[in-house]
Amino acid sequence: MTDAQDTAADSSLRTTGGTPPDDAGSSATEAPTPLLEPREGIPPVVTDEDALARVVAAFAAGSGPVAVDAERASGYRYGQRAYLVQLRRAGAGTALIDPVACPDLSGLGEALSGVEWVLHAATQDLPCLREIGMVPSSLFDTELAGRLAGFPRVGLGAMVEGVLGFVLEKGHSAVDWSTRPLPEPWLRYAALDVELLVDLRDALEKELDRQGKLDWARQEFDAIASAPPAEPRKDPWRRTSGMHKVRRRRQLGVVRELWQTRDRIAQKRDVSPGKVLGDAAIVEAALALPANAHALAALTGFGHRMGRRQLEQWQAAVDRAKALPDSALPLPGQPVTGPPPPRAWADKDPAAAARLSAARAAVSALAEQLTMPQENLITPDTVRRLCWEPPKAVDAETVGAALAGYGARPWQVEQVTAALVTALTA
Repeated sequence: MTDAQDTAADSSLRTTGGTPPDDAGSSATEAPTPLLEPREGIPPVVTDEDALARVVAAFAAGSGPVAVDAERASGYRYGQRAYLVQLRRAGAGTALIDPVACPDLSGLGEALSGVEWVLHAATQDLPCLREIGMVPSSLFDTELAGRLAGFPRVGLGAMVEGVLGFVLEKGHSAVDWSTRPLPEPWLRYAALDVELLVDLRDALEKELDRQGKLDWARQEFDAIASAPPAEPRKDPWRRTSGMHKVRRRRQLGVVRELWQTRDRIAQKRDVSPGKVLGDAAIVEAALALPANAHALAALTGFGHRMGRRQLEQWQAAVDRAKALPDSALPLPGQPVTGPPPPRAWADKDPAAAARLSAARAAVSALAEQLTMPQENLITPDTVRRLCWEPPKAVDAETVGAALAGYGARPWQVEQVTAALVTALTA
């Protein structure tokens, strides 16, 4: 059991009262308590500008950090937009906002400028919050804090139970949040998700400070808050599940055409692409290269439930790909901007393969010593790039500079440089 795990199990970090224990360490040790109702009940959903203005005023007048969460409709709707935003702050209580009815929350974002936002798995929610005008200037990520502190389970439910002694009901995490009106049990679940988030933040801050990792966490949080929006993914069709079966360029062209056709339809209908046509069906059609709609109908995923018009639509996409000149067909694989896949290193550069093996072992040992996942200590991609193309003169200064150039935070550079210098020179 790591220090962090030991602390999580210890009564000094467990309380059934919803707040961290006092400095004397007094807390209850009873079994986890189900959290069934928000403290002030379920607030009404904000669906108009007047109600939104009242929420903005209340949260601007509140004190301390603000807990923020968002619910999406992944698997049901196209894209990753927010369909409910939940907030809680001392002095303001809890607010539930419908971003469909109130699509511009920039006023709320501005009112909370300079306030620390507390999110769980912040990188999941920040893109959809940014779309509606909510961008934090500083944040605290309770999931990432749990990782850095060495907790083995960092889901919100597990963290709230292990640290605060409450059990959150998680039965509605995968529902269709685009449903209107939202059922009361869903709203209760949503409100409870932010009920103890600031309490969890306070307890984790104490634990990170105890382990000497609080500054590390702050550097990570600052990096998340200051990161620019992600660039659109290049050739997203290449991520179709089952693509490893597709070898020939003509088949790749069919995957691309079917994927792009499906994406246009899904966007127009505002449904998840998987509800329009499954990835397995796209791959089947690419491998078979059907000659007509009748042949297409015989393939898995294009069965009897699909109408004639739909079949002809998909067959037209296949035919477009089949008619492309060879020069317009996609090439196998994706352009590589970094090192080749590690499995090829032994043949391409045995010395680099040996460096990578030593570096991985060093990072693994150090991560275990520091009780945190290896990928949070230093990203695997950074290690690969360093080992594939190390500095000409390997020492602490050059390796540290290389790590910083790849985006490593100062605390990471400080922790891993010595171990990686040893690995690179072994």
